[in-house]
Amino acid sequence: MTAKPIFIVSSGRAGSAMMDKALGTYDALEMHHEFCCERVQNVAVRRYMGLATSDDIHAMLDEIYAPALAASPRMMWGDSSNKLSWIIPELAEHFPEAKFIHVTRDGRKVASSYFHKLSDECYDDEATAALADYVRDPKSNPAPPAEKRYWWPQPQASHPFAKRFHFLDQFQRIAFHWAEINEVIFSGLEALPPSRSHFTRLEDLCGTPSTITDLTDFLDLPRNDDLFALFQRPHNVNLPQDTSLTPEQTAQFEALAGEMMHRLAYAGTPEYRVAY
Repeated sequence: MTAKPIFIVSSGRAGSAMMDKALGTYDALEMHHEFCCERVQNVAVRRYMGLATSDDIHAMLDEIYAPALAASPRMMWGDSSNKLSWIIPELAEHFPEAKFIHVTRDGRKVASSYFHKLSDECYDDEATAALADYVRDPKSNPAPPAEKRYWWPQPQASHPFAKRFHFLDQFQRIAFHWAEINEVIFSGLEALPPSRSHFTRLEDLCGTPSTITDLTDFLDLPRNDDLFALFQRPHNVNLPQDTSLTPEQTAQFEALAGEMMHRLAYAGTPEYRVAY
């Protein structure tokens, strides 16, 4: 029997590792965090940027995800990965029984975490320029390596931010990423029946026990009061320190992601601190 898939989509740095650990406590569910990360990221970003077709995505899903689902001894199989955010339509079509969970976190905390904790793994100048050169002239410039640092989405020519993007610094590119990936997730999930997707905020999972119950009910999993305590501890922390945005970064972030902050009900709230 093939396991039923669960896909947790987010911006990254928004509790995806925590979701993996929490849901992985269930015997009925085999969970993964960023399954086959570099391969999936490469083709998913290509899809967003118009460098790969829908057929390319389906071929990747047949090669990577379908065998994993078929081999799993559990009733359900899940991947908690921001890489999947760019290919929701193909995931939903390829796996009609799949359920999706959209997890968000205050974009200021996400941007700070990416900027300070991933360093040159995310939108550094060299890797960003290499991908831009390839897109502009693929005959003269080879595709960047499949390494994670090279494959972060850049807007296509038709995008409102396309002309501005290459003048942005690393922090601003990260701010763009947070707003854009959440927009793409909303767009992908809005096309599905409500029964197939669930929205939650990391802050609510950490602060409101009933939010945990809503999540497990959506997945038809037994309620587990111990999960709330698990969400009180940060996970996937390679650098256990919290850095607030500078006034300049706050202004930059607002200019690029202010609309999404309003949509997710983070606007007008103070930037909170994380205790490690």
